[in-house]
Formats: sequence, C-alpha cells, structure tokens
Amino acid sequence: MTAAYITLGCKVSQYETQAIRTLMERAGFVTVPFDAAADVYIVNSCTVTATGDKKSRQMASRARRQNKDAVVVLCGCFPQASAEAAENVAAADIICGTVDRGSIPDLVNTYLKTKERIIAIRDNIRSESYENIAVSSLDEHTRAYIKIEDGCDRFCTYCLVPFARGNVRSRELSEISAEAQRLFENGYLEFVLTGINLSAYGKNDGHTLADAVDAACVNDRVRVRLGSLEPDLLTDEMIARLAANKRFCRQFHISLQSGSDGVLARMNRHYTAGEYHDLVRRLREYMPDCAITTDIMVGFPGETDREFAETLEFVKKVGFASAHIFIYSRRHGTVAAKMDGQIDPMIAKERSKALFAAVGETRKAYLHSLIGSKTELLALERDEDGKTLCVAPDGTEIYVDGAAEGFFNAEIVSAGETVLAERV
Repeated sequence: MTAAYITLGCKVSQYETQAIRTLMERAGFVTVPFDAAADVYIVNSCTVTATGDKKSRQMASRARRQNKDAVVVLCGCFPQASAEAAENVAAADIICGTVDRGSIPDLVNTYLKTKERIIAIRDNIRSESYENIAVSSLDEHTRAYIKIEDGCDRFCTYCLVPFARGNVRSRELSEISAEAQRLFENGYLEFVLTGINLSAYGKNDGHTLADAVDAACVNDRVRVRLGSLEPDLLTDEMIARLAANKRFCRQFHISLQSGSDGVLARMNRHYTAGEYHDLVRRLREYMPDCAITTDIMVGFPGETDREFAETLEFVKKVGFASAHIFIYSRRHGTVAAKMDGQIDPMIAKERSKALFAAVGETRKAYLHSLIGSKTELLALERDEDGKTLCVAPDGTEIYVDGAAEGFFNAEIVSAGETVLAERV
C-alpha cells in the first residue's frame, strides 16, 4: 500500500513526519507524493496560529478529495491542543496528538481491519519520558535535522504550544550520537539540532545544549548548528563551550518577539530587552564572526506606537543578520486572547512593513560586512544556471560557479540580491 505525507509547521514537525514515514516504510508502506492517489494520507498539523489550524483541516479535506477510499490521518499539535475541533474534521479517519506518533502504523492497520474511526488523543503526562523516534531518510541530501528535545514550560501568553507538547523532555546523548553517526554514514555532513524549547535541553538531567552539540559532532568531517533558542537560558559556560567547538556553526537564532519591555512582560517572556542585548554582546565577544537572527511579533495586544518604536530601534541597535517577522494571531484558550487592546489588523500590517524594511537594512549591512572574508561552505544543490547553492557556518546562503560537493573553502566576493563566493 502507498502512503503520502504533508507537514504544516516547524522543523521539529518536519523531523517527526520523517520519523513517521520511516515507521510506515518499515511496516511495508511505499511513500508517494502527497498530490498522488495514495492509500494513506498523513497530515502532520500545526497550531501555532489560527492559519495553521485552518490549513490542517484543508489538507485533510484535500486528501479525501484525492482518494475517497483512502485512510486519512490527522496528527500532531492541532489535535493535541484542540481535540474537539480536530474531532470535527470529518475528512479524518484517524485523529491522534503529539504523544503516540510511534503508534500510527498500528492505528492505520487497525482502521483497515475495522473501518471504524479512531480518536487517539492522550493527555501529555508531565512525567512522560522523551519519545525516542528516529529517521532513516530525509528530503535534503547533505544537511539533516535531528530532534533532541520536546515540550515547553514557558507558557507565553500568546502560545498554545505547551498544551500541545507537554513538559520538557530531552533525548539521551547516546541516542543523539547514534543518529548523527547513522546520518553521517548515509552521506549527511551537517546536523541541525531542533526542539520545541531547544535551550531547555537537559533541564531535568543536568546536561546542556553544549553537551548535545558535542554528542552530535561524531567526527571532524561534520558540523553542527542549533535551531531556535530562548535568550535567558544561554549561560556563559555554555557559550564558552560552544565557542571552543571548531565544528559548531556560529549562527544563533534567538527569539526576541519584542524590543519593548512592556510588551515582553505582557507576553510573559522571561527576559528584558536589555538582557537580550547583553546576551548578543557576550556571544559576539566569544564568537566575533557569529550571526544573530531572530523572530519578532508585531500587533500584540496593547502594543502602543511608542512600544513598537522601541522594537524598531532595538532591531537597528542589534543589527540582526535576518529576522522572521509575523503578526500576532489570536488563539482561543490563551491569556492574550482575553487581553484588552487587541490591535487593528491594518495597524499591525503597517508595523510589519516598517519592521521588514528595518530588518532589510540590517541584513544588507551584515551581508556587505562579509565581503572579502573566507569561510567554509557546504554544497547543497545545483541551480539551473550552473551555480551551486551552499551554506556558510553563519547560515548565509552563498552561490559559487560550477559544480561542488561537500565542504570547501571560499572567499565571499559580492553581496547583493544573492551572495557570491569563489573557491580558494
């Protein structure tokens, strides 16, 4: 039988889809594209925004239209956080949350025998251990994502993720090393460590992210980078250890959300703008060549013109290499949804445009500062013009002429719409 997959959401969800695919293939299912007429469709959902819920429902309905006799599985964060709403998705035959992904092949086989709808949404239990699922194949050819943490206990006032993911759980260091070794043997040369609250890795067992990075560096022919981080959990000791690791990529995607202390307090973020800026200063002291990227939200309830101006100025002050900018999405069941001062969508849209422009300038300045520098590039893929797309340790995507494979050294020669480098 054939199975098709689609992921709505973050890199963690993408990794989990690959893990589900690995389990399904071991159970005998053959993978086909999602737009094909498959026997089983698996929709791994997202619930970070209302749009994520909507798209999850739409993808389940699309699967049903493509094959009315198929088994449609709706899984992931949307059902876990909003069970009743997910159960109302008529197109789905099997609905499960974030706890029992490893059981999906068994659930599918049970449905094939009984033809009775299955609802398998189990509460996130606070004492639950890390779900040790792994991948054997990935869509990318040289860079692999490795999930090392799940869960979040931050409870930001705008976010449903703690309800969808439960408490912080960390993967064993030995399992991280084992998966990195398997991936290296299959040709992968760069590993991106991901998690729901990645900075909290090892919280309950005395380990830190630095330990996880060391575990993933299985030899000097691979390099390791980190996914999104929380600023208040990066200690000087961790930073020093990361800086000492020559195979660690100097890119830090550190979630900001707002440059206004007032907004940060209402969001229940655990730091001030000043503390964030101090972290950036320390990172640059230890690793002068590091890139700082971020996420920023606009239009949070009660955000005044003055508070938005504080964010705008903070962006310029830090000089981000890039930023993901998004407009606040009101989520039923969160504290922020009940707050006074919900922002007019048109005002939020205008603020978003202003922030995009500011980040565009800081990114341009950052890229221009790279011209003339030498760096180690990892070849990713060849484009139609005969150039090879590569990635530098700081996360910058760079093109070189001709074919390229693996790691090689290059000098950056220009930085405009695209960044170009020449081999050295």
